[in-house]
Amino acid sequence: MDWTLGEKRLTSRIFLGTARYPSPQIMRDAIQRSGAEVITVSLRREAAQQNQKQRFWDYLKDLNCNILPNTAGCHTVAEAITTAQLARELFQTHWIKLEVIGNDDTLQPDPFKTVEAARELIKQGFEVFPYTTADLIVAERLLEAGCRIIMPWGAPIGTGQGLRFRDSLRELRARLPNVPLVVDAGIGRPSHACEAMELGYDAVLVNTAVAKAGDPVAMAEAFAQAVRSGRQAYEAGYMEQRDHAEASTPTVGIPFWQQESSL
Repeated sequence: MDWTLGEKRLTSRIFLGTARYPSPQIMRDAIQRSGAEVITVSLRREAAQQNQKQRFWDYLKDLNCNILPNTAGCHTVAEAITTAQLARELFQTHWIKLEVIGNDDTLQPDPFKTVEAARELIKQGFEVFPYTTADLIVAERLLEAGCRIIMPWGAPIGTGQGLRFRDSLRELRARLPNVPLVVDAGIGRPSHACEAMELGYDAVLVNTAVAKAGDPVAMAEAFAQAVRSGRQAYEAGYMEQRDHAEASTPTVGIPFWQQESSL
């Protein structure tokens, strides 16, 4: 199940967020139990806690995961670029999860500002992971800007609604077969993650559904199992749905002895 993300070779297909856990130790245990090799962190959110930020960031580095800082909370291109530059200096990584929010109620990304910011960050040498809607045209514009990875939402952030935009996600996968696609936002249950993987997505990003679970560590493991199962089903070639019934053991045109051997 190894796969390539940017210049990295990974085995895990689950990204885990680092916000909203009951404690740093529970966060650490959940990350380790999930097997995640990519963890995301909001620079702006953690920077607001000035007394603890350095210790928290050092704690993340000790996990030996690929840290994917994000620009959560940014509403302008300038904010996103500045945050990305700070993250690169702090974490010594050129990876950045780009978020430029256009609506405070839905937390829907602004497609125009996202493309603009992505284009500039790529010029500055960043590997941009853009958070976007499941819109094919926006994804194509991001690719034209130089992005190599696209992160469409399954549903609005924190809603836990799963793949609310399933048809659009399916179309995106079909139209961009060679682009790494990661479902980001809206995943609320392991079954949602499994479904995303069955659609052929390369990975899922989960945060709230694990962090706010009754047992975050056990939930992290459940998500890891669901992701592996969904990917295995996709690679095995699961049967498609039909509009009509079809007997699993047909008899018309089959010799009697073959019927016997099939029982």
